[in-house]
Amino acid sequence: MMESTERRPSSDYTEIISRLPLKHRLAYGVGHVLNDICASMWFTYLLVFFHLVLQFNSFLAGLVLLIGQIADAVATPFVGYQSDRDDNFWLCKYGRRKTWHLFGTVCVLFSFPLIFSPCLNCEHSHQWAQLIYYSAFVIIFQLGWASVQISHLSLIPDLTPSEHERTELTAIRYSFTVCSNVFVYIITWAILHFTSENSEAQIGPKDLTKFQNVSLIGIGVGAFASLIFHLGVKEAPPRSDGLMHGPGGRRTALHMLKDIQLYQVAGVYMATRLFVNLSQVYIPLYLHESLSMNAESLAIVPLVMLLSSFGTSLLIKLLNKKLGRKVAYLVGAAVGFAGCLWIQFGYGSAFVRYEIYGVAVLLGAGGSIMLVTSLGITADFIGHNTESGAFVYGAMSFTDKLSNGVAVTIIQTLKCGALCVGYYRDVMTYVCGGAALFGVVALVTLMPFQIGRRKDGAAPPYRSLTSEEQTDGFVNASIQNENQAGLIS
Repeated sequence: MMESTERRPSSDYTEIISRLPLKHRLAYGVGHVLNDICASMWFTYLLVFFHLVLQFNSFLAGLVLLIGQIADAVATPFVGYQSDRDDNFWLCKYGRRKTWHLFGTVCVLFSFPLIFSPCLNCEHSHQWAQLIYYSAFVIIFQLGWASVQISHLSLIPDLTPSEHERTELTAIRYSFTVCSNVFVYIITWAILHFTSENSEAQIGPKDLTKFQNVSLIGIGVGAFASLIFHLGVKEAPPRSDGLMHGPGGRRTALHMLKDIQLYQVAGVYMATRLFVNLSQVYIPLYLHESLSMNAESLAIVPLVMLLSSFGTSLLIKLLNKKLGRKVAYLVGAAVGFAGCLWIQFGYGSAFVRYEIYGVAVLLGAGGSIMLVTSLGITADFIGHNTESGAFVYGAMSFTDKLSNGVAVTIIQTLKCGALCVGYYRDVMTYVCGGAALFGVVALVTLMPFQIGRRKDGAAPPYRSLTSEEQTDGFVNASIQNENQAGLIS
C-alpha cells in the first residue's frame, strides 16, 4: 500500500481539489503585463532612444543597458531569497509574494517613464552627468522588474497544488506576454505613423515625446493590469508538498557546481539568449542605419519577428516529440543562422521592401525554437531536483543577463563613425549568427550524454518524465521546478 501511494501521479490526488475560478486564473495572468510591456520597450527601443533620440554616443548608450543588466542579474537571486523568507514583517500579512510584487510594481511605475523621458533640469548637461541621472532610474527599474518577475512566478505553487493548473497558469501568463509585446509594437507604430509629417522620415531627436508617450501608455495599461492582479488574486499560506527524494538523494548547489553538464547546458542557454536578445536589440538600429528605412519600420519588422516566434512556438512541441530536443535545437539554430546570412547578402530595393520581412520570419522562428528547446534542456537537466532548481535557474539567469549587457557594451564601444552604414548589418550577421553557432557547439558536447544523468550513472530522482512532459518544452521548463522562486522569464 505504501509503495503504490508513493508512485501515484500527482494528478490523482489533485482531482479532488476544486479548480481555481476562471477570474482568479485570468487575474493571475495579467500580473506580469507591466513587466512584459517594459521589457519589450527595454530590449527593442532602449538603444534607439538613447543613441538616435537623446544623441548619446554609442558607448554611453550601451553602458546604460549594461548597468540595467547587471542590476537585474544581482537583484534576481536577492529577491528570490528574500521572498522565500517566512518572517513576521507586518506587510507580509498581505502575502509574501504579493508584498514583493507590490513593491516592484511601485518601483517600475515610478522609474520606467523617466528612462524614456528627457533629463529633468539637465537636458543640456554633459552626457556623463545625464548618464548618472538615468542610471539611478535604471537601477530602481531593474530592482522593481526583478521583484515583480520572481514574486509572480513563485505564486504559482501557492495558488494551486495541481500540476495541470500550474501548467495552465503558466500558459495564461505566456499568452499575456505575447499580447503585451504585440501591444507595444502596435502602439509604437500608431504613434510614429499618425504623428509623423513625413512617412519617409527616420528616427531622431524630434521623436522624444513620441517615445515618452509610448512609455506612458504602456505604463498606464500595465498599472491597470497590476491593479486587477492585486484585487483578484489571494495568496495562500506557504504550502509544503512533502515530496520524498528518490534513491539518488538530494542534489545541492555544490553538487550542481561539480557537474560538468551544468556548464554545458549554461553554454547552450546563454548562446540562445544572446541570439534572441541581440537580434531584438539591434534589428531597429540595422533598419535605421544600414537600410535607411523609415520610422514605422522600427515597429513593423519587430512585430513580424514576434508573430513568427509565437506562431512557431505552437509547433515546437511536435518538433521536440518527433526529433528530440537536441535535433530540434539544431533545426532552430539553422533557421536563425539562415536569417543572419540573408542579412549579409541581401541588398537592393526588393530586399528593403519585401525580403526584410522574410528575414524577420526566420529570425523569429529560429529564436523561438532555440529558446523553447533550451528551456526544455535546462528542465531536463534539473529533473525533479526541486531543492536546487532555483540555483540552476538563477545561474542561467545571471549568465544570460550579464553576457547580454557585456556584449552590447562591446558592440557599442567598437562602433565606428556615422559613415559605417554596414556596421549593424555585420552585428546581425556575425554576432547573432556566431551566437547560434556557439549554441550548436555547446550542444554538440552534450550529444553523447543523457541530459540530467549524474556522473555516477544514476538517473534523476523522483519519477521519470512522461512523454508529454518530455515534449512540452516551454511549459515544462516553467513548471518543472514549480515550487522555486528563481525562475527566469
